[in-house]
Amino acid sequence: MAPNETDDTTTAGEVEEPRAGRRRAARYIVPVTVMGVAAATIGLVPALADSGDPDLPDITAAQLIEKIAQSDVERLSGTVKITTDLGLPDLGGLESGLLSGAAGGEEGEGGSSADPSGRLTELASGTHTLRVAADGPDRQKLSLLENAAEYSLIHNGKDVWGYDSASNEVYHATVDEADTKERSAQQPPATPKDFAEEALKAVDDTTSVKVDGTAQVAGRDAYRLVVEPKQSGSTVGAISIAVDHETGMPLKFTLTPAGGGAAVVDVGFTKVSFDRPDASTFRFTPPKGAKVTEDTEQDRAHGGFGGKPERGPKSEEDLAKGLDGLRMLGEGWNTVATFDTGTGAGLPTEEAGGDLGGFLGSLGDQVKGDFGKGTVFSTRLVNALITEDGTVYVGTVTKDALVKAAEAGK
Repeated sequence: MAPNETDDTTTAGEVEEPRAGRRRAARYIVPVTVMGVAAATIGLVPALADSGDPDLPDITAAQLIEKIAQSDVERLSGTVKITTDLGLPDLGGLESGLLSGAAGGEEGEGGSSADPSGRLTELASGTHTLRVAADGPDRQKLSLLENAAEYSLIHNGKDVWGYDSASNEVYHATVDEADTKERSAQQPPATPKDFAEEALKAVDDTTSVKVDGTAQVAGRDAYRLVVEPKQSGSTVGAISIAVDHETGMPLKFTLTPAGGGAAVVDVGFTKVSFDRPDASTFRFTPPKGAKVTEDTEQDRAHGGFGGKPERGPKSEEDLAKGLDGLRMLGEGWNTVATFDTGTGAGLPTEEAGGDLGGFLGSLGDQVKGDFGKGTVFSTRLVNALITEDGTVYVGTVTKDALVKAAEAGK
């Protein structure tokens, strides 16, 4: 029989115990160093569902969440399609450039074109194809396939290699066990499993979670778990997670916006195997004539790719110190983060900022309220309000909800 679609909505209390299980050591299918670079903006697009839904035993939402928590897949190989559509304006590469800059990419500034901090931000927009492989926590490989070229990132024991075939450049770094564990604790989501776990952390009394039938992803039978905000005002419409029937590993993650249209983020496999990849998959020797860039002491001092990572904020209190009084307004899916820019002023106006002020203003909507005046910058998922006094409000909420939060926060 198909899973029950009406009686399996779960509550916050029902998922509390499985949530604890999800805090176990993560099992990664891409190099640990990938996820500290640009993973927060990465969306891995789902495989096309095969025709016909499989007939699987009944399961409740709470049981399926627990199945995800208990999944311990360490060996696999497969192909992933990546599409991300945030709806940012097409300004000749501004979208990818801003995201690359935010991630700290140094390509074009004396860095190597094989440096992952620059290359992996390409996944933040558009559609891409990846090949992934993993054999335990010490051996992973990710390859970004391009037109007549390929970029690969390989983690094999203590060595991490990045290789850009187009430029024949190599990036090499080393990591020790302590670095790997610390990075693992700080990594943002980078795989369907990671995205699913992050989404399930948001489950509370403001969330509806249910099993909504079955599907086939990459030729494997899966349950479909649907997570939806109960509140109005969120830009998140629904999150759909296809969970492998046998292993409990999420095979597909799709986030659709409340405004409708194509998914903002889709994550999934078009092909997948859970057999152990051949050991040669993770071996790498720089090709003859390749330019090799080694990790440097300066990189290490600044938490560089191969060095010991900087200790990121561990709590709202720690983050507040770095963002001049970070506060969280609202609850659940309507939570809005607010902080001061420290400048005492918002964006330059057209009068004060000339062409720059006019250009920046044209990218947003002018609003006013009890907080004064400000500009709202919108994507299909995240909205941000910058007021004239330099206060920032940001969240996955609609423009109206953001303005109300700013008024309530004053």
